[in-house]
Amino acid sequence: MQASEEADKIEKVLLMGRQGAGKTSMRSIIFANYLARDAYRITFTNDVNKSRVRFLGNLVLSLWDCGGQDLFMEQYFQSQRENIFKKVQVLIYVFDVTSKDFTGDLQYYENCLNALTDLSPTAKIFCLVHKLDLLAESMREKSFNDKRIKIIEKTKNFEVDCFKTSIWDETLYKAWSQIVYFLLPNVKTLEKNLE
Repeated sequence: MQASEEADKIEKVLLMGRQGAGKTSMRSIIFANYLARDAYRITFTNDVNKSRVRFLGNLVLSLWDCGGQDLFMEQYFQSQRENIFKKVQVLIYVFDVTSKDFTGDLQYYENCLNALTDLSPTAKIFCLVHKLDLLAESMREKSFNDKRIKIIEKTKNFEVDCFKTSIWDETLYKAWSQIVYFLLPNVKTLEKNLE
């Protein structure tokens, strides 16, 4: 019985986005205490890197960092569809704000949403518009808002929260803290009881 209770506390989180979006760098910074200046040493993810991360004692994230190369993405939607998208609590989709093919990025994102609609219809979606530090400061807000509007238009059946992020400032930690907060039902119950 205790093993099944422990298993019930594991939350499946998909970390997805196209190659070079910054997924593995952000995972390494958040969960492995890498510094932003060391991100250049991190190699790309080959297929799916699964790890378990414990938060606040009893929350365990089963974090699936999915490589973003086109070959892998196609496999996720075809031969690995059920394995990848079944029983997902959260999808974190990372968009590179400097992408030359944002339309293609949106198409992969929409493919993820279609798979979740079939296999995990109650999943929560978080989208990170990442690498904002690579834009001139005067362009960041407009670029984020333009991309956020297009992301929301694609997200029909799900609730989505969008964040602007960079590994070089606090925005990455703020976004991930909101994601973890969402996954902590005990915190929400406690807050409700205190009211």
